[in-house]
Amino acid sequence: MGAGHSHSHDDDGLLDGWHAWQQNGTLRAVVGFVLAAAIVTIIGVVMLWPDSGGRDAAIENADEIGLVTDRLTATVEVVTDQRCSYSTDDNPQDCRMLTFLLQDGANAGTTVSIPEVNLTFDRSVPDFSVGDKVILGYEPSTDFYFYADRDRRTSLVALTLLFAAVVVALGRFRGLLALVAMAATLAVLVAFVAPSALDGNDPLLVAVVAAAAIAFVSLYLTHGFTPTTTVALAGTLGALALTLGLSWLFFELAEFTGLASEEALILPFIAAELDVASLLLGGAIIGALGALDDVTVTQVATVAELRRRSPHLPTTELVASGIRVGRDHIASTVNTLLLAYAGASMPLLLLFAVSDQSLEMVGNSELIAVEIVRTLCGSIGLVAAVPITTALAAAVLRPVDEQPAQAVPEPDPIVAPQPDHLPQWDDFAPEPGSA
Repeated sequence: MGAGHSHSHDDDGLLDGWHAWQQNGTLRAVVGFVLAAAIVTIIGVVMLWPDSGGRDAAIENADEIGLVTDRLTATVEVVTDQRCSYSTDDNPQDCRMLTFLLQDGANAGTTVSIPEVNLTFDRSVPDFSVGDKVILGYEPSTDFYFYADRDRRTSLVALTLLFAAVVVALGRFRGLLALVAMAATLAVLVAFVAPSALDGNDPLLVAVVAAAAIAFVSLYLTHGFTPTTTVALAGTLGALALTLGLSWLFFELAEFTGLASEEALILPFIAAELDVASLLLGGAIIGALGALDDVTVTQVATVAELRRRSPHLPTTELVASGIRVGRDHIASTVNTLLLAYAGASMPLLLLFAVSDQSLEMVGNSELIAVEIVRTLCGSIGLVAAVPITTALAAAVLRPVDEQPAQAVPEPDPIVAPQPDHLPQWDDFAPEPGSA
């Protein structure tokens, strides 16, 4: 399953590709399960496909409360530090005056200045140099410009191109397919998940359907339409279902409101019908998927290679060997989930560190407790993916002596050559004149 390998019969490792699938009942059952899941996923996508009505209404609501503004590219023209206009001798305060040259929009080519930036209290505006590219916000109703962010698009594009070049250079055609799968995943999240949830559909149901669709597209695009990928996909869906069940149970037991973050508090004003707690749970399901497919594909490839090297190894021993190989992978992957969630919450962790609260009280807060439940439920799903996928692959890859016998044609009977004439006594007599 490594990069650069072809998907021929010999490389696939499972029953010589699809040629013998009709003779393997377990593989037929796996294919049937995956096919049924594909049909349900397609039906779910069709039924939950957004009509953009909810998204348009959410945009209008966001505009009414001042969340929707134009974004314009600009260049820093003048940077001046001076006393604030409201500064007094008793309370001196320094401000920064900034002038920008607009690069796009209706007033492109003109300069604008933003209000004084208090260097003591306003830390949102960084140090600027003349020529820096920035993004300005513009409120048309008040004709008001404000600093929004740095313009970092050029560096992001450069990093994206570098990433694509590295992936293609090492993975070649397989790497290119992985990039296509990555783009498809992003398209599903942007074009389906967010608009469908804003349309009033259950965010958890939307996330489950999206996760299944992403699993189908990414696995088959990256690893090819082979029995190996199909078994890995079945293991992924099984482990994902387990993760869903556990996450739903413990989200209910923990009674999460979903309103612990600033973003979540704003969402009900934008989309009144949105279930924020369900959205939180759906995010946990999609987050667990990224590590699941890596584990399942690796386990199926491992079991296939073990079977290839030991055609007569009993199924029970094959399962045990596959699980032993997967233990190290699981240990590192579980830690990966923890570090991913913790890394995303570093500022929050620092705030809790200075709150002078006990560790159990910090963990009890919803912001932290959500990440704990996500990490532990996702990790249980990852751990379960190893035995689930290993057992599926081992059931498909039976020992040689348990596989159905192939019809072998009967050999032709050996017929002794017939002499030209029947032997006579004179044939054994000595030649005349011989000793």
